[in-house]
Order: sequence, then C-alpha cells, then structure tokens
Amino acid sequence: MTGEGQRRLTPHSRVALALAAVYLIWGSSYLATKVMVSAEPPLLAAGLRFLLAGLLLGAFAWWRTGPPKLGPDEFRHVAIVAFGSIVVSNGCNVLGMQYVASNVAALLNATPALIIPWLGTFGQRASPLAGPAKAGLALGILGVALVLAPRDTSAAGSLLWPGVILVGCVGWSLGTIHFRNATIRNAPTMFLSLQMLAGGAALLGCAALAGESFSMRWTLPGTTAFLWLTVMSSCVAYSAYSFLARNTTPVLVGTYGYVNPAIAALLGWLALGEMLTVVQVAGMLVILVAIALVTGFAGRWVRLPRAGG
Repeated sequence: MTGEGQRRLTPHSRVALALAAVYLIWGSSYLATKVMVSAEPPLLAAGLRFLLAGLLLGAFAWWRTGPPKLGPDEFRHVAIVAFGSIVVSNGCNVLGMQYVASNVAALLNATPALIIPWLGTFGQRASPLAGPAKAGLALGILGVALVLAPRDTSAAGSLLWPGVILVGCVGWSLGTIHFRNATIRNAPTMFLSLQMLAGGAALLGCAALAGESFSMRWTLPGTTAFLWLTVMSSCVAYSAYSFLARNTTPVLVGTYGYVNPAIAALLGWLALGEMLTVVQVAGMLVILVAIALVTGFAGRWVRLPRAGG
C-alpha cells in the first residue's frame, strides 16, 4: 500500500486491518510450521526464515525511513525483544511442534492472550485488571490443564513438549511487553528487522549447538511452508502485531487468542487430519471464556494513534 493510501486510512481502520492480519495469517502459521518442521531441520529453518525476513523488512525500512539508528540502548532493546519473541518463543515452538499437533500448539499459544494482560499491569504503561479479568486468568490455568490432558496418561514425556511450547509463550509475552514499554530510536519496521536479524542469527547458533544438519532439503511442502512463514507470518503479520503492541493496550493485543486456535484447528483437521479429544475441546472453550473475561469489550481499551503517528 502506498504512503498516500496509508494516510487515507482512519486510525480505526488501521487497527482493524492489523488485527485481521494477525488473526488470519498467524492462525494459518501453525499448519505451516508443522509442515516445515516435519520436512526441514527445525532450528535451522527457523533461523533462516527470520534472517531472510529481517533482510526484506530492513531493506523496506531503509528505503522508507533511512538507515538504522544504532546505540547501546537500542542494541539492548533489540537483544531483549529478539531473545524473548524469537529465540525463546519460536525456538521452543519449532522444537515442540515436531511432537505436538498443530491444533494443540495453537491452543497453547493462545495463553499469551492471558499472560500479556497480566504482565501489562506492571511498568510505566501499566493497565490495571478488573476483578473479572483476574478471575479469567485463574480460569485460563484450568483451560490449559485440560488442553494438556494426554490421551494416554501412561505415555512417558507426554507433557514435555507441550511444556516447551508454553515456555515459548512466556518468552513471547515478555518480549511483547518489553517492546511496548521500550523507548526505541528506530521506526517500528526497522526495529523489527533488527530484532529478526538478531533472533535469526541466534537460532542458527542454537541449531549448531544442537547438532542439527545445516542442509535444507527444500522439499515442495517444506519450501512452500518456509516461504509462507517468511513473507506472510514474519513480514506482514509481525509488522501488524508490532503496530498493535505500540498503539493499543495489552488487552486488545491479546485478542488474537480468540481467533487463531479456531483457524488452526480447522486447518489442522482439513490438511493433516488432526483431531482434538473432548477434554481438549473443553479446554479450548474454557480458555476462550477466560480470554473473554480478561479482555471484556476490547474496543474500549483501544488507544488510537495520534494524528500523523
């Protein structure tokens, strides 16, 4: 979209478009990630994905706003956000999704919609939670427990990889809150590109430490999933998410937890034949009720950008 077209959009329209991108693209990213990690070395593919996306976003941001502004504080913010939002979050997800169904991973990744508002009660831009929201956080724990309920309770390590994914969710939430509160010198898109370059390089380091093969197979399904995650998920949806993180409250940012699990469950069923148990479906419903309690009527929390912002 041209700069003139962007200026014609009202603040409400910009928020709505950003939410739609996060909902729809990230809802499909779990299927793409499952396909990618089934075909390619997971940490290697994730590292290359973010490096390529960082280069693409960085070139675009340089064209729009000039070269990056670097300094000790900026390096610190980039390192913290990259570690939480990419290294911990995506690293744990690609490792866990080798063993966890994409629909279950999507349900677990709805938990930042609960974690982010709680973390958002701290810091200089704190957004206090009302009583029902606090009850929703407690209810969310029950929902996660139901989603994690294994089909075979005797299976060894049945909670290990879902637990790894939950660690990634905590990393994502911490990275989001730090990015929201940080005073950054770069435009958001340039900052995002620096974050992806740092996170991608760190993931490649993790791949080397884990002894992964540094040879991509480039199968058709794996390559298609890799390109979708690189362009649509990393470039388009991440940019939309960063806009929301900077210009709305943690409560509204977390509402993607409503839509993404449903989209991921539908695509996992259609493309991979994945099924949820009755207990896991109940857990999904409990998590969605918990998110509803936490967010309430999300529109009232929107902090629209200032004119020209």
